[in-house]
Amino acid sequence: MRLYLTGHDCRYAAEQTLLTLFPGEKPEYPGGKPQGDRCELTMRRGAGYTTCSCRLIQGGLVYTGRAAVKNTSFTDDLAENRLKQRIVKLAFYRAALRSGVPEPEWGSLTGVRPAKLLSAYLKNARSERAAVSRFRREFGVSEARAALCLDAARAASAAEKSLGPLDVCLYIGIPFCPTRCAYCSFVSQSVEKSMKLIDPFLGALDNDIAATAEAVKRAGLRVVSVYMGGGTPTTLSAPQLDRLCGRLAGAFDLSALREYTVEAGRPDTITREKLLVLRDHGVTRISVNPQTMQDGVLAAIGRRHTAADILTALDTARAVGGLAVNMDLIAGLPADTEAGFEDSLNQVLALAPENITVHTLSIKRGARLKTQDGGLPCAEQVGRMLDQAGNRLRESGYAPYYLYRQKFMSGGFENVGWSLPGRENLYNICIMEELRSIIAMGAGGSTKLVGRGGRIERAIAPKYPLEYIESGERLRAAKKEIEVFYHGV
Repeated sequence: MRLYLTGHDCRYAAEQTLLTLFPGEKPEYPGGKPQGDRCELTMRRGAGYTTCSCRLIQGGLVYTGRAAVKNTSFTDDLAENRLKQRIVKLAFYRAALRSGVPEPEWGSLTGVRPAKLLSAYLKNARSERAAVSRFRREFGVSEARAALCLDAARAASAAEKSLGPLDVCLYIGIPFCPTRCAYCSFVSQSVEKSMKLIDPFLGALDNDIAATAEAVKRAGLRVVSVYMGGGTPTTLSAPQLDRLCGRLAGAFDLSALREYTVEAGRPDTITREKLLVLRDHGVTRISVNPQTMQDGVLAAIGRRHTAADILTALDTARAVGGLAVNMDLIAGLPADTEAGFEDSLNQVLALAPENITVHTLSIKRGARLKTQDGGLPCAEQVGRMLDQAGNRLRESGYAPYYLYRQKFMSGGFENVGWSLPGRENLYNICIMEELRSIIAMGAGGSTKLVGRGGRIERAIAPKYPLEYIESGERLRAAKKEIEVFYHGV
């Protein structure tokens, strides 16, 4: 779609709204006089208000939308940019609805963290009901999605009250998997191709751990959560896991640790020996992620295991004991159906894991799977899968405790973490709601320092194992900034 921006350069807002409402369209910015089917977004600043007007022209018909914000709301540059982006989205959204575009479940919201926005409303409202009403009114969010947000906001509030000002979470990124799934865009190397990189990667990670631990100690921070992800950390052998966990325990003071999660998502990487190593090092939670319990769908996404292997892996974990379990499902996978997704959901519920995360398929640039590939359920089918999952999970005693959205999600839906009472994962809440700093080590690890007043600084490690191995000095220098962020030294 041709986009013409006048009086502003809020391309991100325009493109995100386009992606949500017209998923088959790509943004174009032609020069010259506006012509043809197009979207014109014009911003003007008046004496009291800044206004964005949208003219959406399709097939010769013109549809209009408008949104405004008080100039006094521009308290600083960040606030001004955020609010201008918002009125661009709303003006475009309102014009699109008038053109006949169906109203999305998330209304005009396009951000990653909708619950964080509702949390801000809750802090300034006279009641939950008033905050939710404002949230729905301003953004057009459906009742069901607003209810999900409210549950996540409540969980975030409870987590926030339990945290001290210098509490932090650690993340360790292990960028290796047995094979690469077709939908995956994460930083992961198939060990079939990169086995020789594992030992030098672990050596570089040792140095990263030492530098990070020193910075955390100097800043006086307290580690309350450890999360090892990837990739699939249990791609490492039992001795390698033992070495890594031992390095972490030796470098950091983990005496205040409240949880310790390791992603063991691929059942073809899980053995009793590895789980015993993890449990003996204090790991309290693992992921055993089927994504689906349908063998045909597993084959379609490039996994070399069966649903029976998932059951065996879970039996092994339960026999070892002492490990809470999260299981992931994905709605919208190729070759899946509503009936197949329902069967997968019922099988996972019968296993009674402490956490179940229901994802919506998101197809990103780095994935082998593409939107034009055949066999993908349509957005309406995905919506019914998610609604069915929500109803069944609530009936089974689970409650949503965190959620987030991504680009390129089927139907513009969401990912939701569900938990049995008292089994919420603190790390997931902290990273999604940006409650406390996430200090990362490993390839592709994203350190996010969260300070007072919502101040955030980020530092991202190189994505790929070889780049990470060769970047030791830069990584160590970046970790010295942790103390500067907290104490300005």
